[in-house]
Amino acid sequence: MQTDVRQVADGTYLVHGSNTNWVILTDGDAVTLVDTGYPGDREQVLASLAQVGSSPEAVAAVLITHAHNDHLGSAEYLRAAYGTPVYLHDAEVPHARREFLHQVTVGDVVRNGWRPGVLPWALRAIRSGGKAHVAVTEPEEFPSEGALDLPGRPVPVHTPGHTDGHAAFHLPRTGVLISGDALVSGHPTSRVKGPQLLPDMFHHERARAVASLDVLAALEGDLLLPGHGPAHRGPVREAALQARERAL
Repeated sequence: MQTDVRQVADGTYLVHGSNTNWVILTDGDAVTLVDTGYPGDREQVLASLAQVGSSPEAVAAVLITHAHNDHLGSAEYLRAAYGTPVYLHDAEVPHARREFLHQVTVGDVVRNGWRPGVLPWALRAIRSGGKAHVAVTEPEEFPSEGALDLPGRPVPVHTPGHTDGHAAFHLPRTGVLISGDALVSGHPTSRVKGPQLLPDMFHHERARAVASLDVLAALEGDLLLPGHGPAHRGPVREAALQARERAL
């Protein structure tokens, strides 16, 4: 499968996997990898690193927005094979270890199967490893507050609701927001295009997910890189407020 890697800002690449996006931040030979797609996206993850002139050995850290299978897919592989640290918000660390699982269930899908796009999405997700066990053996909480000393200097921003420990990553120097699933620009199960929340069945606590949009609206930036959907250009504040209005 062709790996869709797009340079969207200096040292910043958005990669569209089978059903999910991840982001590569470069600084010389070193990179930060934000999210890792589904387990079935592993070859695409490795190919995307090669396409930006890097390699798995050069990944300084894997940052995970949240521990759903479609974002955590190759994190344990990189940790075990290359010693790459895997960092999450402290509330998400036990989720990554699979001490619990806050993820859409088969029952949720069945109850929503009448909605356009849900069943085709579910079949693709299962084929990509959506039901696989992808626990990270030794996940770590972010090593510091504020900007992380990693390529891209990402700043974690706690945005709970989709999961308890969901985190977005703000890149103040380039005006980029990596929003994970706290704010997306599209999804196969949604008829809406542009900034939005994911459909309700995907959120652990929808009310907190809506409230986290206000957190994102306070950030400066003009490029949104979501976990699902294309890059969105325009003020991050306006994108977050548009999604909030659509959610109410």
